[in-house]
Parts: sequence; C-alpha cells; structure tokens
Amino acid sequence: MFVTSTNSTNTLLKQMIADGNPPEFIRAGYQTAGRGQTGNGWESEADKNLLCSILLPPRKELFELNVSTAVAVQRLLGEDFTIKWPNDIYWQDRKIAGILIENAIVGNEVKYCIAGIGLNVNQTEWLSDAPNPVSLKQITGREYPIDELMRQLFNEVNKALQEDVWDYYKAHLYRRKGFWPFVEREVSVAPTMNAGTQTQGQFMAQIKDVLPSGELVLEDQQGTKRIYHFKQIRYIV
Repeated sequence: MFVTSTNSTNTLLKQMIADGNPPEFIRAGYQTAGRGQTGNGWESEADKNLLCSILLPPRKELFELNVSTAVAVQRLLGEDFTIKWPNDIYWQDRKIAGILIENAIVGNEVKYCIAGIGLNVNQTEWLSDAPNPVSLKQITGREYPIDELMRQLFNEVNKALQEDVWDYYKAHLYRRKGFWPFVEREVSVAPTMNAGTQTQGQFMAQIKDVLPSGELVLEDQQGTKRIYHFKQIRYIV
C-alpha cells in the first residue's frame, strides 16, 4: 500500500491494524513525523527515499525481529554494507538506513509487530544536523526506482524471517574486527566475565559477541569483557 504522505508509517499501520484490515506493508512518499530508535527524528526529502512499515509475525523476542530485518536490508544493499549494532545499516562510516521495531502486548500475548524502515535512496542533501547520512545515489551516482526496492525489500524480509540468520548478522557487523573507540554512558559488566571496576568515558574495545537478548559484548584492551544494552554505549565514528 502506498500513501503520498503520513505522519509515520508505523503509526498509520497501527491504526489500520486497530481497524481490522491492515495491509502487509505501507510505503509513504513523505513522513511528517518519522521516528528512529528512542524517538530520534528521521529526515527525508519527499519522494526521494524508501519509507515503509512492514507487518511482521508476532514474536515475544523483539530482538529476533531486529536481527531478521537488519539482515534483510543489508542483503538488499549488498556486501559493501554492514549492520551497526543493533540495527542501523552503514556504508563505510555513514548511515544509509535505520530500523524501528514496535509491538503491542496484551497480557502475555503479542498482538502484532511492525518493522519501520527508512532507507536513503535518491536524496543527496540533508538539512538536519544528522552527523553522517548517505544515500544510494551518493554512493553510485544513479537514481533508483523506489517501488522496485520496496518489492525487493519485502521479499528479503520474508526470506530472513524464515531462516536462521543469527550467524550472518554477527558476521556482517560494522567494525566487527579490531579495536575501535567507544564511549559508554552506563555499564553493566557480567560477574562471570572477568569484571573489574568500570569508569564511564572513552575506551578502545573489540566486538566479541551479541547476546540473544540483544546486548553487545565488548572486550577492552585490558582483556575485560563488558556488556551493554542499547543506548548505554556509543560508537565514535
């Protein structure tokens, strides 16, 4: 389903679910209030990018859907692209796509899950202070048909949902090899992982793992392993 403009494709799809006849996906030419993770805004020029929400099968483990959706977007774009934990898509050190997974739980039952995806396609200028956006057109120099990308993305998401993509996800993480600078906001060190006294601030570390519950496991240059939830740690890009 395509709409010319909406406040948010996730919000619109939720409304249509409540009305009882939701489409498999919604694509919008423009969003007036597009959102990313933890409420961050998403800038997009009208009719230049792929802005969509896809109805997913209900699952209690929300991070599984993050993994499947991120893998689908990365596969659509190709091997030159990586997944920045937990689910941004990067080309080199620049962000080309973001994902927002939302669900509704009533009692102990997950009623629905939605993947909101923003992929920079044909936009070449940004007015916001987003630090590192990039689009397919900027990378390759050519325009892309957004309807065709939507069809391919929908197929990739359905394919990833039916596969075990966990190892693929970890193998395609951004900066998955070597030591890189990070800044921590809060830290939770697993007691079984050589825990020491941790201080907030910048440090060098390498990615060791991503846990099934979504936490990122880093190992610093002193050999201490640290576990972080989303928004507790920031890459220095």
